[in-house]
Amino acid sequence: MQHGKYRFIAGFLALPVILYAVFVISPFVQAIYYSFTDWTGLSSDFKMVGFKNYDWLLHDDIFWKAVGHNVLLLLVVPLVTLGLGLFFAFMLNVGGRGRKNAAVSGVRGSSLYKVIYFFPQVLSIAIVALLFQFTYNPRNGAINSFLDGVGLDSLQQQWLADPKLALWCLMAVMVWSNVGFYVVLFSAGMSSIPRDFYEAALLDGANRVKTFFKITLPLLWDTVQTGWIYMGIIALDAFAVVQIMTVGPGGPADSTQVMGYYVYTKTFHDGQAGRATTIGVAMLIVTLIFAVIVTRLGRRERLEY
Repeated sequence: MQHGKYRFIAGFLALPVILYAVFVISPFVQAIYYSFTDWTGLSSDFKMVGFKNYDWLLHDDIFWKAVGHNVLLLLVVPLVTLGLGLFFAFMLNVGGRGRKNAAVSGVRGSSLYKVIYFFPQVLSIAIVALLFQFTYNPRNGAINSFLDGVGLDSLQQQWLADPKLALWCLMAVMVWSNVGFYVVLFSAGMSSIPRDFYEAALLDGANRVKTFFKITLPLLWDTVQTGWIYMGIIALDAFAVVQIMTVGPGGPADSTQVMGYYVYTKTFHDGQAGRATTIGVAMLIVTLIFAVIVTRLGRRERLEY
């Protein structure tokens, strides 16, 4: 069994490693290289400029606005999305009244609710953004029309045209489009937790809230932590919703500018691909820092059953 073991392993790993190096590692290396140049993205002629692009980045006001918006997205979107996903999944699996000789069960019609919650995942993010762009339309959008219809026209807003509300409107769309996936994901995890745990906790007098924090959340913690990292990456991007929904895009007054869209602007609008790759390197660093923080803060003893 030991004879030729390493050649066997190397033979299986060689092709995946080569593909990973070419299509994943290589673009990162190229981006770092181009960030030290004045490349326009259209010409093969460019020269090295050292840390000039990074010096520009540190003093660029729009970039720091974009960073601030991405940090706010990082704090709000994963927290709300995963929180709602956990709540809905808990209600669908163990939040209902006991029936059919079962002490613990989900709410009635939970299978149908899972399909409804998951429906936004079937839609492309471009379609979702277009739908909500029409919904937020201040003249004939669904929100203002509804407020007018129920006599609450004083609450009508400009929504995406208001610098104070535009980013929050985007957050609502990002949460709506992603929460269904985590409802299904967490439901799958909860369905594998033995019902005996919940029944024993209920017999000991624990309510639903206590069983969630003492049983469900600890046993799902690894899944929640992974979901937090994925949602953080989505929040750091946010390119599609900004590109499709916002005024400018990125407006009004750069109130929805994010790093992902700023890369696009510098590359295709300004013809400054060297500076764009510098922003991309900054996004890479922020993403890695976020992943490390979430992994370290979320580290705890593994629970098994």
